[in-house]
Amino acid sequence: MDEEWSDDELRAAVHAYVEMQRNERTGTPFTKKSFYTRLSKQFGRSEKSFEFRMQNISYVLSVLGRDWITGLKPMRNVGAKNAAKIEAIFTELEGRKAVPVAAFEIDAHEAKKRRLARPTGTRKPSSTTAEITQHQRDPAVKAWVMQQATGNCECCNQPAPFNGADGSPFLEVHHVRHLADGGSDTVENAVALCPNCHRELHYGQGAKALVSSLYDRVGRLVRE
Repeated sequence: MDEEWSDDELRAAVHAYVEMQRNERTGTPFTKKSFYTRLSKQFGRSEKSFEFRMQNISYVLSVLGRDWITGLKPMRNVGAKNAAKIEAIFTELEGRKAVPVAAFEIDAHEAKKRRLARPTGTRKPSSTTAEITQHQRDPAVKAWVMQQATGNCECCNQPAPFNGADGSPFLEVHHVRHLADGGSDTVENAVALCPNCHRELHYGQGAKALVSSLYDRVGRLVRE
């Protein structure tokens, strides 16, 4: 199903999703089925297909850390290519510029399902510069680091504070030497952290001491 959807179908689905989301937020009565029926008549797909696609859209939003429509529980079976298109349509509709992240996150999530060999990563990640700068990261590095953490923060050693929309322990990957500072996107420079530790390593008064403790505690880390 994922590869067969046209750009017009994806755009129409996202527009309908946004309209439903707006109705939900404003308390305007609506039925999801009426939207599926309308889209089904327009494109000749079944109403159920559009319901599933709406759940895919919910998943993309959950990956972005954003709210999704009640009753449209995130469904993961959306490929990175279509996820990127869905994200771009949202960005366009909202009239903003943002770093695209959905495809990377979904690639990393899919990689975690496989038994991974230790990835080599990228010693000098490439970057693209426009109004924003985005370092090109290897999703296998994130997936491998998450597997090694086994659901526990590698800084405070506590279990992840909650599960994400996909049901897995929610941890964030942090580059000990930041990519913006020339750090590598490798497992020797990456750790899995709970959100609190992650924020503290970026903004905390004791960040330098935490970095030193990470190098002492996590054997794979190499100072860069």
